[in-house]
Amino acid sequence: MQNKGFVKFFALLLTLVCLFYLSFSFVTRYHMNKAEEDPKGETHYLDSVMNKKVWFSYTLKKCRELEIGLGLDLKGGMNVILEVSVPDVVKALADNKTDEAFNKAVAEAAKKQVTSQEDFITLFVREYKKLVPDGKLAELFATQQMKDKVNTRSTDAEVERALREEVKAAIDNSYNVLRTRIDRFGVVQPNIQAVEGSMGRIMVELPGIKEPERVRNLLQGSANLEFWETYEAKDIVPILMSADERARLAMGTATDSVKTDSVEMKKEEAKAALSSKDSLAAVLKGETAEAQSTADLEQLKKEHPLLAVFQPNQSGIGAIVGYADYKDTAAINNILNLKQVKEILPRDLKLMWGVKASEMDQTGHIFELYAIRVTERNGRAPLEGDVITDARDSYDQFNKPCVTMSMNTDGSRRWAALTKKNIGKEIAIALDGYVYSAPRVNSEITGGNSEITGNFTPEVTKDLANVLKSGKMPAPARIVQEDIVGPSLGQQSINQGLVSFIVALIALMTYLCLMYGFIPGMIANFALIFNFFFTMGILASFQAALTLSGIAGMVLSLAMAVDANVLIHERTKEEMKAGKTMKEAINAGYSGAFSAIFDSNLTSIITGVILFYFGTGPIRGFATTLIIGIICSFFTAVYMTRLVYEHFLAKGKLRNLTFSTSISKNLFQNVHFNFMGIIKRSFTVWGILILVCVVSFVVRGLSPSIDFTGGRNFVVQFDKVVQPETVRDLLENKVDDANIQAIALGTDGHRIRVTTNYRIAEDGANVDAEIEGILYNAFKEGNLLPDGLTLEQFVDRDNTEGCSIISSQKVGPSVADDLKTSAVWSVIFALIAIGLYILIRFNNIAYSVGATAALAVDTLLVVGAYSLCYGWMPFSLEVDQTFIGAVLTVIGYSINDKVVIFDRVREFYHLYPKRERTKLFNDSLNTTLARTLNTGQSTLIVLLIIFFLGGDSIRSFSFAMILGVVVGTFSSLFVAAPVAYLMMGGRKGQKEETGKA
Repeated sequence: MQNKGFVKFFALLLTLVCLFYLSFSFVTRYHMNKAEEDPKGETHYLDSVMNKKVWFSYTLKKCRELEIGLGLDLKGGMNVILEVSVPDVVKALADNKTDEAFNKAVAEAAKKQVTSQEDFITLFVREYKKLVPDGKLAELFATQQMKDKVNTRSTDAEVERALREEVKAAIDNSYNVLRTRIDRFGVVQPNIQAVEGSMGRIMVELPGIKEPERVRNLLQGSANLEFWETYEAKDIVPILMSADERARLAMGTATDSVKTDSVEMKKEEAKAALSSKDSLAAVLKGETAEAQSTADLEQLKKEHPLLAVFQPNQSGIGAIVGYADYKDTAAINNILNLKQVKEILPRDLKLMWGVKASEMDQTGHIFELYAIRVTERNGRAPLEGDVITDARDSYDQFNKPCVTMSMNTDGSRRWAALTKKNIGKEIAIALDGYVYSAPRVNSEITGGNSEITGNFTPEVTKDLANVLKSGKMPAPARIVQEDIVGPSLGQQSINQGLVSFIVALIALMTYLCLMYGFIPGMIANFALIFNFFFTMGILASFQAALTLSGIAGMVLSLAMAVDANVLIHERTKEEMKAGKTMKEAINAGYSGAFSAIFDSNLTSIITGVILFYFGTGPIRGFATTLIIGIICSFFTAVYMTRLVYEHFLAKGKLRNLTFSTSISKNLFQNVHFNFMGIIKRSFTVWGILILVCVVSFVVRGLSPSIDFTGGRNFVVQFDKVVQPETVRDLLENKVDDANIQAIALGTDGHRIRVTTNYRIAEDGANVDAEIEGILYNAFKEGNLLPDGLTLEQFVDRDNTEGCSIISSQKVGPSVADDLKTSAVWSVIFALIAIGLYILIRFNNIAYSVGATAALAVDTLLVVGAYSLCYGWMPFSLEVDQTFIGAVLTVIGYSINDKVVIFDRVREFYHLYPKRERTKLFNDSLNTTLARTLNTGQSTLIVLLIIFFLGGDSIRSFSFAMILGVVVGTFSSLFVAAPVAYLMMGGRKGQKEETGKA
């Protein structure tokens, strides 16, 4: 083998990289175990080490970000796709014009967007041109907000381009607002990203979340940017110190021993409680905080409820009145909201926390509290974000990072008055109730153009500019797709996924040893283990989350790695039978199998890429894992195992291998089936199967899931056996004329999935909660719930006892239509892409037509089986994203056998150019029959294990794959090869191939 040195170097380098990235998971697990053992509690330990360097130069916080996380289906949590309202953005860009044609075009475009694959801007322009053929878009959008990009002389194309840029900016700003909100929510390892290929959609994953209703309100609330006047700290801090005594009295902790008659004594006592030994003050001064005993801390909180957890700003300068640890901010808010405390606070005082940790705090735990002055009678800010036309990060005259912003005419006038009034004071810039910046005003600012300076980094100014721009136009977001998985269901998925993976790995290893002998089998197993290791390491480097579908993709990639070893071993056996020495047979085996392995793996990667492009969520996770696994399997099977063989052969070992056992020695050897002689009979059988499927499509159709129709799914766990019909009957009268379905999951009768499209088009924040209430009331009336079960317990995804909703899913109608269209196109593109690749690779249209025809038959029969079997099989056979993923995977896998057969046909045409065509095809099929059936058997073993052990959520996928492997194996023999044979007509093939395989 050439380039041995490079292969060894690359393998070593890849091993080190994978070890490095996987190490973060071990470091994190080590500290999480220590946290569980901490007598002061898990939170105490994690807070103490979260920002300390625990592994090389990485903090524990960074290690947790870099470890392999668990997806929602394994950990539980919430996944939502939000859609920013592009129509509202367009209206705002046109200054909300009352023009009838404009508003009608917006409404019509929004309506068509639900079922169209074109974006809103394209639809809007087309609809407006229909209504006003001679109208110019510049007349609508030559506004103050668009003054730098659109004027009255702008062409329609220029306006459309500007609209796209502004809409993208609005979506980006919404993304930043959502990211900040999620960071404030405190979720570990959140994931937020724009959905590719769709305008305005943002996906948010929140693992371990337990308050879905709070999350819905958080994500869908409109961003409100405000500019506030502020108090100086020296005016408010004394009042807060007095508020500490008020809070102590209000909370009933006053005792004679601590009563004093002097306010000054109270202040001194409070100051003593906040000496340099106090942990909060020490952190702010950069010192190492001394640990306080729990008893001392509790006593201090009794004597000073506020000041024990709040550090006042003793300097009295600026709008910051104090500091607190992030975990104490909620308690401080409760204290400041006490009636007795609010009585002594100024009526026009509003206290807001900073959005990020204090710059003085290196741990990232301490937040600042700002004193806001309310000057308007209606309680609103004197200036809000709707007046800003532009904001960008820049550098000031001293080359320090700053933010520049521009306002419209009204904003310029009000901003000049506000800054003139507050010269020498700070003006707080707040979004969603949190302060982002509080710059000090040095002079009156006229003209609406301002420069905000401070102790900023370039990253901070960029974020602040995005915050300012987020108030530029309203871009409300609504949830169009939602999945909630309870942690109990997640733990069950972990157990099932691990069991299926371990059993499948052991079964594959055993199979290889039984078929090819212990030593060749163990060398192939060595490749499987490294394949798994490399796949996990690369996933860790991508900071990917491990999901149940990802585990399925990993297991399937291992099965396909076995295929490569089967091809090599079978080819080596053939070379040994031809009389070659072991070393010659090994070299010829690897060289002869390379083309088939490369082609089959590349075609599988093509379908994986299509799957990734058209899929969302779990399907993308599956595609990513599958692609990585296939690439790793190619490297380990083709290069690393060959290194092992050549190493031992060079030392005079392994020369007596036979690559067979008593079981496989004569299995499918020296067979002489006349495949080409039964073409008419085999085509008749395939025709009958296809006809049955077509009839089933017409008569029964398919069972589409909410992925393709829109609706809601609720998986409900009951504490007794419940019939789906009972559940459906109870709900039918509660949902008007909406569709309602109920199917059993599993065979124990305790788990029912309820599907309905009731009120799916409504966007209200409380609709989901109301529908959960309908389920609860209906089940309670039907006596399906245990006595005493409350609504809160029923909707609690953490509830593992009694009866509760353990997971839910929501798909809006616009998303459903997009998914349905993407599904159809993804299958079509996969067939076309593979057909073109085969045409290019084999340079003969007969092979391409044969492969494409067989893949189309595979697809049709798998889909037909779902049509025939849904409704009476003991598991769900709905057509959803997972099913489409299975069909595409079947296409990618099934092509492997076709490539192996065509590769042998091409080889024989070169070796035996005068051989009769029928005999040549039969010989090709017979000599590759062992490979064809062995690869199918190994994959089938894995899929059967996943089917029985992998759990309900993956059963439909594995069923489709089982059908695909069985059908694909036989279609290779009885469809692909015969079609190619007939396409070649009467030609003998002398000129068809001139190159070696």
